[in-house]
Formats: sequence, structure tokens, C-alpha cells
Amino acid sequence: MASHTPNLECRMYEARYPDVDMAVMIQVKNIADMGAYVSLLEYNNIEGMILFSELSRRRIRSVSSLIKVGRIEPVMVLRVDKEKGYIDLSKRRVSEEDIQACEERYNKSKLVHSIMRHVAETLGIDLEDLYVNIGWPLYRKYGHAFEAFKIVVTDPDSVLSTLTCEVKEAGPDGQEVTKVVPAVSEEVKESLVKNIRRRMTPQPLKIRADIEMKCFQFDGVLHIKDAMRKAEAAGNNDCPVKIKLVAPPLYVLTTQTLDKEQGISVLSNAIVACTQEIEHHKGKLAVKEAPRVVSERDDKLLAEHMIKLRQENEEVSGDEGSEEEEDTGMGEVNVDAGPGIVD
Repeated sequence: MASHTPNLECRMYEARYPDVDMAVMIQVKNIADMGAYVSLLEYNNIEGMILFSELSRRRIRSVSSLIKVGRIEPVMVLRVDKEKGYIDLSKRRVSEEDIQACEERYNKSKLVHSIMRHVAETLGIDLEDLYVNIGWPLYRKYGHAFEAFKIVVTDPDSVLSTLTCEVKEAGPDGQEVTKVVPAVSEEVKESLVKNIRRRMTPQPLKIRADIEMKCFQFDGVLHIKDAMRKAEAAGNNDCPVKIKLVAPPLYVLTTQTLDKEQGISVLSNAIVACTQEIEHHKGKLAVKEAPRVVSERDDKLLAEHMIKLRQENEEVSGDEGSEEEEDTGMGEVNVDAGPGIVD
């Protein structure tokens, strides 16, 4: 462990300055008479300037509507004077494609930087040393260190054991000799792999679709259960499909998967299978919400909604004064139960 306080400030890329005609991510620091002073977030917050004439292609009515202090956004590099440290930037010359590419790159670089910084801080080493020996060589070899880190999640040695660095030592005759040694010590490797796995192991996505299903035929409950079984049978090991009743006639289909496109496709096929089965028995199925990725918050709202509906159902069924029995629809249909059994 190093005894000195590590320097955790460092640019993300090997080049100290960006190239002209490159889109870079900036944060607006302050607005002056001539333009806005900004920090280049990928280049250790070196200063750049956007002249007001480079803010918009249209006539500027209000500067404040176009640029705000604190805002983070991509801009285009117009000029770089490395001697004086001046960087002129343009907001009006950056295209939609540039913006998208810049945001994608920045999000990857920010994650790499956060992992590298945490390792440097934990082990008490300068962040730039970590970049010189590990980060920048991986950027050179893989196009982006993020791509290398993705491989590290499952196969760290194939990426990290290839990295070497040169060290100078005094030889037997007192002459200085250069030796090539592994760039990644066991301690650094262990910390790096642990942090990469913690931050980059892909999390399964939850995909959900909301449908309404009705069947007023004799044995309608059984036909609905058969249709539900058909929907679940459309799943596979990677994307198992579950269908459950919210409250008649509303049902939700869900699956969990690492592959969003596959998950949406599997749920769409499940809806088709379910539709064919229920229509065969003169029932109807309507898609209320097409398959889409949902968050934990969506799940929580659905669970709360189901509890509320259940409580309302219980209040209705517990109403002693009611002479007619309330029709609460199909009830909780248990797909696995025997024929005619409703929870």
C-alpha cells in the first residue's frame, strides 16, 4: 500500500486535448460577456469556451434559453491551442448523430473512470499510473476500455495478463537495464476484477405486457386457463413467461431476460398463442399495454394495485346486506389447479 495520498485527478483518455471536429461532453461553468466557459468532463475538467455566435444556427433571442450553468451536454471542438490551453467549442455545429455517439462514449468512459478511480483510492495509488499501465493500453487495444472490462467480467486473465510495462533496474555491473514486467499486480488485479464484476455484471430486465381477456362461453374459466397455459408454453429457459390475473378481465404477462429484444419477441409470441386459443373458444383478447421493459417501481405499483383490488373484492363479498351475489368475474384463476378449480 502506498503511504502518500493518491492523486485521483486524471483525464479519461491518453490524449491531453481533444481533436478538432470531435464531439466532447462539457459542463457549463459560467456565462460571460462573449460566451460561456465550460469544463471538458473527459479531459479532467480543462476549460473551454463556447462563443455566443456558436450557440445556435438561428437568431438568438435569449441566451439563457440556450445555455444554462450546470448543464451537461455534447459540443463540437472548433479549435485547440495547446500552447495557450485555449479550446473553442460550438453547440450549433454538433449533429444528432454526434450527440448520440458522444453520449454513448461518455457513459462508457464515465463507468470505466469510476471503477479505475475507486481502485486507485482503495489501494492508495495515483489514478494516472493506473491509466498509464492498464486503462490507456486497453483503450488502444479494444477501441474502448469498456469493451475490455466487459470481457474481464467472465475472463479476467485473457485481458489483464497481456498487459506489460517497462521498469528500469540497476544491472549486476551497475548499469541501468530495462525489464518488461506484468503491468497488473495481483493486488490491483483482485481489486479491479472485483469492482468490474460488481459494476458491470448485466442485470436481467423485466418485460411486461398487459392484456384483457374475456370468455363468456360455458366453461369460460377453463378456456381462459387453457389460453394462459398456451401463453406460458411460449416461454423458454432464457425467457420463461408467467401470466397472472390482476382483476377480471385484466391479466399481466411477464418475463425476465438479459436480452431486451428476445424478451419482447417471446412475450409477443405468448400473446399470439393466448389470442389464438381464446378466440378458438369465442373469447376475446385485447392488448392494453404492449410488451415493454418495466422498472422495480412499475412492479411495486402493480403489486399495490392488486392489493387494492383484492381489498375491494373482499369488501364486496363480505357485504352481508347484499341480497344478490356480486359477480366478481373469474376470481383468481390458478393455472396449475385441476379443471374447474378457481382460487
